[in-house]
Amino acid sequence: MAEGSAGRDELRATRLASGAGRTLAASMPRLILESRKIAATVIHGLHGRRRAGSGENFWQFRRYVSGEEARRIDWRRSARDDHLYVREQEWEAAHTIWLWPDRSPSMTFASKLARESKLDRTLTIAFALAEVMVEAGERVGLPGLMRPTGSRAVIDRMAEAIIHDPRERPSLPKDFAPPMLSEVVLLSDLWSPIEETRATLTQISGNGSQGHLVQIVDPAEETFPYSGRVEFSEPETGQMITAGRAENWRADYEARLKRHREELAAEAKRLAWSFTIHRTDRPANELLIALHGRIGEGNEAAVSNRRPRGGLALKNMQFGRPA
Repeated sequence: MAEGSAGRDELRATRLASGAGRTLAASMPRLILESRKIAATVIHGLHGRRRAGSGENFWQFRRYVSGEEARRIDWRRSARDDHLYVREQEWEAAHTIWLWPDRSPSMTFASKLARESKLDRTLTIAFALAEVMVEAGERVGLPGLMRPTGSRAVIDRMAEAIIHDPRERPSLPKDFAPPMLSEVVLLSDLWSPIEETRATLTQISGNGSQGHLVQIVDPAEETFPYSGRVEFSEPETGQMITAGRAENWRADYEARLKRHREELAAEAKRLAWSFTIHRTDRPANELLIALHGRIGEGNEAAVSNRRPRGGLALKNMQFGRPA
């Protein structure tokens, strides 16, 4: 009996995955078109690493250090005061940007307050960011799905890899350890228990990789605009819960949301990562511009993150279904 039940569960999961795959494949052309349109709003140009090194663009002046070659001195700048200065260029060497668009079941949620689902927004941003980065001379990869590439057809390659991925879709990449000096952009609703998120971030940053944590949420997940008798479902497990008077839950929900966000921000700060919250009722180019400006910043905290570093369970509620 148990074996038969397990077989039915497996068949149901396979059908659901196949249906989700067909739905995603059907929406891909629209998402690709939208991502290219959004990418075009960002100034393309050369995307520097914002660190001193070999390159063509000026980065900063610094004090001359005894023993350096005299030809490196910028005499015009040095003539302004009593010190000698060296003119440093920006490091423009290509490096690898790893993008993780969360495709787990909770990402398909879209309330009436949103422009699109969290999944559609996540993929649009991932595609657009990849195009901007490749245009700037960087390489882009998808953990476990696509090797880093600098191809101008990067969006098509990403879409192909995602559509034909038959495996389980976890919220965050499992067993992923990027090479040193890589940068990682995690696009997810980040509703997993903080212990799971902490473990994943610690592993990813083990080699000193810089990172950017982006929480993509539906406005209903922020404001909890429900009242009366409402049935909520947890898309990851299928569990259901009914609220007799949903408005009475709002204060507790907002308090848990605040604590969860604080813990996410603390984890990002611990690893010298950036942390951004993006709502799907906001324009997608807002997030793209913010990420474009942060990638490769090379701030001192992130640069020093070069060695291994050694709750609250906020569920992925599928909101807004009247009971």
